[in-house]
Amino acid sequence: MIKLKTKENQGMRWSALSLPLSVLLLSFLLFKFFHLKSQSPPSTPRLFTPEELALYNGSDPNLPILLGIIGSVFDVTKGKSHYGAGGGYNHFAGRDASRAFVSGNFTGDGLTDSLRDLSSTEVKSIVDWRDFYFRTYTFVGKLVGRYYDSDGNSTKYLKGAEAKAARGAQLLEKQKNEEAKIPSCNSRWSQDEGSEVWCDDGYPRLVQRPVEIAITGKMSKRCACFKKDELDQQGLEVYEGCDYFASKCKL
Repeated sequence: MIKLKTKENQGMRWSALSLPLSVLLLSFLLFKFFHLKSQSPPSTPRLFTPEELALYNGSDPNLPILLGIIGSVFDVTKGKSHYGAGGGYNHFAGRDASRAFVSGNFTGDGLTDSLRDLSSTEVKSIVDWRDFYFRTYTFVGKLVGRYYDSDGNSTKYLKGAEAKAARGAQLLEKQKNEEAKIPSCNSRWSQDEGSEVWCDDGYPRLVQRPVEIAITGKMSKRCACFKKDELDQQGLEVYEGCDYFASKCKL
């Protein structure tokens, strides 16, 4: 009876001692869980409002750095030297500034997700940037607004942007195929000699780039090499100060 009572007393003392320790352990684990959760990006894709996304702009070291592009949100914390406070790309953090990826306007109204009036190839470039973030960083959710509705479904603006980007890709491919038919000039530049262009076979001429107006809405020219029997074509321009049959021209 004495031994049993002693064991019961010891068990009671151990239970009384272990109870507060278990409570402390549980409290510690809960603290670590919520503390780490506040430092980590959302574990599953979620929907963000613009106001929520703005909290992840790199100003709070306890929060991840998030960036939106065409409505897709990415965790770019591993690039905090670029996207964090004081970083060269911090203007992209905490918002969707899709337009700035091609406009280069990183202030005021330039930091917008509107792609209005951009060419199809410019929109393609922004979609390419989005694909880069999918490959390089962690996709964490969608931004409710222009490109995704409150249920996370694609809007007509997202579908329109992707269709326009596809059109841009087609035009670029067409231009590439057209230009491949006529070889481009060689070119070089040096501080002492300046710029020059030349042809290994043929004569350098300035010629309008095919489908350029459809691609950018503007006209531009490139240097291409034409053989002697091709020089009578319309639209070919001899470089200023260069002889008609010169194979090399100083610019």
